[in-house]
Amino acid sequence: QLQLVESGGDLVQPGGSLRLSCTATNFPLVRHAIGWFRQAPGKEREEVSCISSTDYQTKFADSVKGRFSISIDAATVHLQMNNLKPEDTGIYYCAAVNYVGSTCAAGFDEFTSWGQGTQVTVSS
Repeated sequence: QLQLVESGGDLVQPGGSLRLSCTATNFPLVRHAIGWFRQAPGKEREEVSCISSTDYQTKFADSVKGRFSISIDAATVHLQMNNLKPEDTGIYYCAAVNYVGSTCAAGFDEFTSWGQGTQVTVSS
């Protein structure tokens, strides 16, 4: 099972940028789907973006389209977040689907490896 570690969370002003990283510490990301999720206080966890090293397709929530981008290399997934808004505040988690050949069509319950989360706060 993949073990994931997130980094890059911080306090940033509205309109600013952050780059989050999710690193797999025990296996390379070969044909896996990796998603970024966020959870704001009092709200359910929501999927923000996904990328698959199986077919290299990507997926974004409507609320972040045009502002966020996602990329992947051998062991790390990066989430570039631009033009951040206060409503982007939350704990950001990366998660992986633990079978080779997975894609971003996977459902929430198929993401079974989770990182510990990294806090993103957008505030002036």
